[in-house]
Formats: sequence, structure tokens, C-alpha cells
Amino acid sequence: MGTLRIPLTLSRSILPITTSSPSSFLLQKHDRRISPAMATAKPLSTDALKQGIAEFYDESSGLWENIWGDHMHHGYYDAGSTVSVEDHRIAQIRMIEQALRFASVSEEPNSWPKTIVDVGCGIGGSSRYLTKKYSAKCQGITLSPVQAERAQSISKENGLSERVSFQVGDALDQPFSDGQFDLVWSMESGEHMPDKLKFMSELARVAAPGATIILVTWCHRDLLPSEESLQPYESNLLKKICNAFYLPEWCSAADYIKIAQSLGLEDIKSADWSSNVAPFWPAVIRSAFTFWGFTSLIRSGWKTVKGAFAMPSMIEGYNKNLIKFAIITCRKPK
Repeated sequence: MGTLRIPLTLSRSILPITTSSPSSFLLQKHDRRISPAMATAKPLSTDALKQGIAEFYDESSGLWENIWGDHMHHGYYDAGSTVSVEDHRIAQIRMIEQALRFASVSEEPNSWPKTIVDVGCGIGGSSRYLTKKYSAKCQGITLSPVQAERAQSISKENGLSERVSFQVGDALDQPFSDGQFDLVWSMESGEHMPDKLKFMSELARVAAPGATIILVTWCHRDLLPSEESLQPYESNLLKKICNAFYLPEWCSAADYIKIAQSLGLEDIKSADWSSNVAPFWPAVIRSAFTFWGFTSLIRSGWKTVKGAFAMPSMIEGYNKNLIKFAIITCRKPK
């Protein structure tokens, strides 16, 4: 499969932390200059949001797996590279490895994480990879019953059912005890979260003292010092994408960093990997609009079709430097 030379992003973002919420009070007390998209946009119905996300992935996960395999996330590429279909799957593994390296997860066996949580696990690709890499145990949560069942099935086929498990669960109210995991992993799920501070608080709560937290997610660009908000055309474009994918509002990487600081997390780092994922979504577009891909889209359901036809808006957002692919890592104090 050839690669279009048009960068594209697919994002599913977050609902604003409104000024009426307790979590908003904590964040604004720490730093009142937060993204206006988080502070002023009208919140969506949480129940409707969860239902929309679950149904979207119930419909689309099988199609994704058939084309791209069990890693439901972007690949990591050298900037400006041109790649083949086989390279895309290799690049998805490279994304995992680059994230671990960026977060300085130890390569020494006696320091490997032994317990891992995969928040927004998809069909379990990251969970199984991390489990095998670190000889660890991993638990994954997703809003999609179809994903949880498929993740468990693949794990059983691979002889991992004793070491990995999956369940339907809410990232904002995780079904785990405090301090349970040595590594907290969230690969392209943070965009869905309706309360960003609550999400980060839950990641920190389930992390053991000294544990590493890795968050890879789509954001809008950071605001300039002279700006109080995004430009109107930028906000309108993001709203169009949100409507297509049943999404809440967006935030910036700077907002994530402020939240991590407000929670007392340490060793906070972030990077913009937008150029490193640029080859991926053009290939997704190309595959979606082949005859086989298009007929598969139709069979998958209306939500999947609606998302596919919103892809030009993602291309526009990326090309206008509005949409960013960010990694944020930090550590819970010992």
C-alpha cells in the first residue's frame, strides 16, 4: 500500500473541566490560566458520551483488527519517512518502545514493572506486549464490551489468560485498589475522558509509590502567551470533529502538565510526536477508501462510516498545526 503525503490525525478528545466541578477548583487554584476549551465549553452528557464511545468501538474494532492487527494505536516513524503496510505494524510496536524509553522505564530485569494497568486497552495489544516484555501481569479496562471480550479471546489463544485480564470499566472510576500497579499505561485513550483532572487523579491513585505513568494522547496546540483562547476557526473545526466521533472537548499538552503538577507528580516530561505519526493516517485513509475497505466500513455501521468521512477535518487540523500528538510521562512520589 502506498502512502499519501498528507499528514492526518484521528482524535477523540475530552470534555471540559467546568468551573462548577470540585476537580476544576483544584486545578484552577493551582494555575488559573488553563485552556478556555476546558473551562468554558458546555459539558456533554457523561452517559451519552460513554454510550457513544462504547458503540463506536463495538462497531469499528473488528474492522481495525482485520486491517491493522491488535494494536489500536498509531505507529512511530522517522519524520518524513515513506513506509509500507508491513512497516506500519512494526511502527506500532516501535511506538510502545519509544514511549517506554521516553519515560525511562528500566531495562534491568530486577527493576521491571510486575503489575501493569492498561487504561483504554482496546483489544489488548499493548497489554499482551508489555506482559511478555516484562514477564508481568496486566489488567486492562475499556468501555467496549466487544473489545473486552475480544481482548480476552486473543490472550487465551496466545496462552496468556493467566497473566492478562480485561473488563468493561470506567477510567474515571477504575475498579482497582490504591497503589496497585508498577506501570500505569494509557495509549490514545485520554482523549475520551470527560473530566481530565479526575482521569489523571485515577491514574495516580492506582499507581504504586514510585510507579511510572505513561499517557499518549491527542491534544490541541498549546496557547501562545498572548492568547486567551484558540482562534474561532480552530474551535469550530474541533467541534466538527467532536460531532463526527461523539467526542467531548479538547485540551492542550500544557493542560495535562498543569494537572500533573497540581497532583504532586514528579519527573514530568512531555514531547510533541506529531511528525513521527504523520505517515499512519494517510495509509488508514487509503485503506478505508478501497473497494474492500469501503464495503467493510458500510458493514461496520453508521458510526464507523461517519468517522471515516470526517477524516478530511483531521487532515486540516494537522496541517494547520492545531492538532498535536503528545506524550506525557511522570512518576508517583515514593
